[in-house]
Amino acid sequence: MIGRAKVTIVGAGHVGGTTAQRLLEKNIADIVLVDIETDMPSGKALDLSEAAPICHYDSRVLGVGTYEETENSDIVVITSGMPRKPGMSRDDLLRANIDIVKKVTESVIQKSPHAILLVVSNPLDAMTYVAYKVSKFPRERVLGMAGVLDSARLSAFIAMELGVSVESVHAQVLGSHGDSMVPLLRYTTVAGIPVTELIEKSRLEGMIERTRNGGGEIVKLLKTGSAYYAPSAAVATMVAAVLKDKKMILPCTVLCQGEYKIANLFTGVPVVLGAHGIEKIIELSLNEREEAALKESVSAIQAIHKSVDEILSAPVLT
Repeated sequence: MIGRAKVTIVGAGHVGGTTAQRLLEKNIADIVLVDIETDMPSGKALDLSEAAPICHYDSRVLGVGTYEETENSDIVVITSGMPRKPGMSRDDLLRANIDIVKKVTESVIQKSPHAILLVVSNPLDAMTYVAYKVSKFPRERVLGMAGVLDSARLSAFIAMELGVSVESVHAQVLGSHGDSMVPLLRYTTVAGIPVTELIEKSRLEGMIERTRNGGGEIVKLLKTGSAYYAPSAAVATMVAAVLKDKKMILPCTVLCQGEYKIANLFTGVPVVLGAHGIEKIIELSLNEREEAALKESVSAIQAIHKSVDEILSAPVLT
């Protein structure tokens, strides 16, 4: 694969496979799909290759079961992880996914020591921290996908409520992915108008709650899976921002080192995303209520980071 950017996607399930499709259709990179189920990524890669003449992309895609073909990737997207199973505690799930993301990170950095790591695996804040700790990459080259998705969900609900184009809505979300996300309604606008001037408070609170539970709502409806169209769109947007050096301002999960009064913790904040990864963290002015909400969100992340440290430092039993 010569002459184009190279993106490796680890985990060829719904999120990984759909991300590959979106990136190929943008025609901005060759793709390597990696999965422990060796035939599955090969099948998806072949299907995507056969779509190329119809969709008019020349980017190539390869499906593999090992990391040999991932060498010299510009970006590595990590979607690998285990869904929570009946009878499995949150701690069990955390341990299982730490082990998975640790092994994936170790494998990809051997082949691509200069790549940017983009983590999608859940729990997102924790798994991004795992990738950072294991890779020992600078913070500019390790980030997580959450804020783009959460902001998109909130924007979609606002557009539905007002009956306007989604292109007119710009939502801003900070903090952890999920229950403790921090929506910033003062910075959420519709064609430049603060959303608080267009939608009453009770309705907005309902949309925020729906956004917090956005993944769970889809899981409940699908019954046998989780969201992948919107998550893959979020990943593709972030990858394109890097490969095209777009300097887009997007909410991403990154390591804060003093920004927003947060020390050495991964959480969602707006960043400038370009060719070097995280090129700048944008610090918004927060009021007391917003600061308190972000502090609460950070507190939850601190606890899970502590668990990650304990698990990673525990002796390996043989």
